Amino acid sequence: MKRVFTLLFLASIAIHSDAQGLKGLLNKAKDAVTKPGGLSNDDIVAGLKEALVVGSTKGSNTLSQVDGFFANAALKILLPPEAQKVENTLRKVGLGKQVDDAILSMNRAAEDACKSAAPIFGNAVKQMSFGDALSILKGTDTAATGYLRGKTTAELTNAFRPVIEESLKKVDATKYWNTLITSYNKVNILGGQKINPDLSAYVTDKALSGIFTQVAIEEKNIRKDPLARTSDILKKVFAK
Repeated sequence: MKRVFTLLFLASIAIHSDAQGLKGLLNKAKDAVTKPGGLSNDDIVAGLKEALVVGSTKGSNTLSQVDGFFANAALKILLPPEAQKVENTLRKVGLGKQVDDAILSMNRAAEDACKSAAPIFGNAVKQMSFGDALSILKGTDTAATGYLRGKTTAELTNAFRPVIEESLKKVDATKYWNTLITSYNKVNILGGQKINPDLSAYVTDKALSGIFTQVAIEEKNIRKDPLARTSDILKKVFAK
């Protein structure tokens, strides 16, 4: 009888061990599914943070250089579409240089503002969780840029606006723009679309759009081009 109890006890241990082993295998299988390429949580978070830092820093630096906006055909800030009639009229009466100066000043203002973007992006990167990182890794080729946009737009707007206002004031761009557009709106008796006289708000919006566009370009490069992965952790995470 004692032998029978001993055998039953040993059998229960074996069953329990098998169950524990099976549970371990299931957990490993789950990890393999939820963590692409068998990457650890630390790998994924570190890799995505590195990608965001590299992409946002490079994007900010590119646009904050002289001609970062002005010489970029895709991002150059022009007068608002609704101001096209005003621009054409000014050019016809010999004020083309003033229009060109206004356009240049808007782009210079955006370039100045982008110098303040890097630390704001850096703070957003520090807040990234594992869940954020995993969603970005499995997301579209601009998912990281989308994360930054959601986390930093309000703060960037607050940082950009005063810089842009000050830059535009240096060349009296805001003063002349407000006078011109306010007068135009008053005499616009044909009921056409009125133009927003707030030039600073317009340039701020364009600057934000431009910097996120540039960061998205950098993100796509990291995801698709091995040469853009400038560190070991980027190579490890994005190669998988």
